[in-house]
Amino acid sequence: MGALGGFLMALADSVPGVSGGTIAFIVGIYDRLLWSLDRLVSGTASERRHAIAFLVRVGAGWVMGFGLAVAVLTGLFESRIYAVSSVFMGFIVFSVPLIVRDEHAYVRGRYVNLLWSLLGIALVVGITVANAGGAAGSAGAEGGAFQAVDMAALDVTGAAYLFIAAMIAVSAMILPGISGSTFLLIFGLYLPVMDAVKALMGGDFSVAGALALFAVGAVVGLLTVVKLVKLALSDYRSQTVYCLLGFMVGSLFAIALGPTTLDVPLPPLSFDTFSLPCFLLGGVIIGALEVLKRVVARRLGPASGVEVDAG
Repeated sequence: MGALGGFLMALADSVPGVSGGTIAFIVGIYDRLLWSLDRLVSGTASERRHAIAFLVRVGAGWVMGFGLAVAVLTGLFESRIYAVSSVFMGFIVFSVPLIVRDEHAYVRGRYVNLLWSLLGIALVVGITVANAGGAAGSAGAEGGAFQAVDMAALDVTGAAYLFIAAMIAVSAMILPGISGSTFLLIFGLYLPVMDAVKALMGGDFSVAGALALFAVGAVVGLLTVVKLVKLALSDYRSQTVYCLLGFMVGSLFAIALGPTTLDVPLPPLSFDTFSLPCFLLGGVIIGALEVLKRVVARRLGPASGVEVDAG
C-alpha cells in the first residue's frame, strides 16, 4: 500500500483541497508515515532501515503521481479554473465529515475547542486577504511582501519567501487537514511552482535553482515539523483536529479566490461560476478513496498494523 498511498498522496498534494496527509489518513498509512519520518531523524539503525524502506516506496509512488498531476493539472487550472476550483471545494467539504467520524473521540463533547477552529479559519482567511492585497498593491509598483516570485530569476526576497513557503507547505502536506498546495495558493505560489515543475519536465533548466531551493525548504520543514506534529497529535489531539478542521473550512475562501492568482486574473468563484457537478465529482473521488481504504483494510487484516510506538 506504500507506493499506491504515495501515488494518491501526490495527486492530492498537487491540488489545493484535500491534503496528502488526509489521503494517508483515509487509506490507512498515516501513522506509519509519521512514525517513519520520526524514526528517520531519531530512530535506531534498525528503525531507520524500516523507515527508509517504507519511505522509498511511498516516495516512488509520490513522484509518479506528482509528475502525472503536473502534466495534466497546470493546463486545466488555467483553462477550466472554475470547474477545477469546484472540484477542490468538493474535496474539502466531503473530507470534513470523514475526519470528524474518524476523530469522533476527540471531537464529540469537546466543543470548547471550536475556538481552535475559529483560529484556523481566521489564520487562513487573514493570509489569503493579505496576499490578495499585497498582490494588488504590487501590480503597479516594485516590492511588497507578497510580490510575485519569478522562478527563473529569483532575488533575495523572493528566494527567502519561496524557502519559507516551502517549509510551511510541506508541513501542511503531512497534516490530515489543509493541503500544502492550498498554502501555496494562499501565498500566491501555486501556479509559479507548478509551472516551474512542468517547465523542468520539458527541459527548461532556468527554473532548476528555484525548484532546488524549494526542495531544500521542503526537506527542512519536513524534518523540523514532524516531531511537533507528533507531539500535537499525541498530547493535544483534540485541539489539533479542531484547528485542522478550521484550516480546511478557511481554505474554501482561498480556493474561491484562486482565479484571481492567474497570470491574467479572473473574478473570484461565485454562485454563477460554481459548478455543482464538479463539486459532486470531488465528493465521489473522496468517497472512492474511503471505499479503497476499507477494501485494503479487509484484505490486509490486523497483521498490517502500523509499526508505531506508544510515545
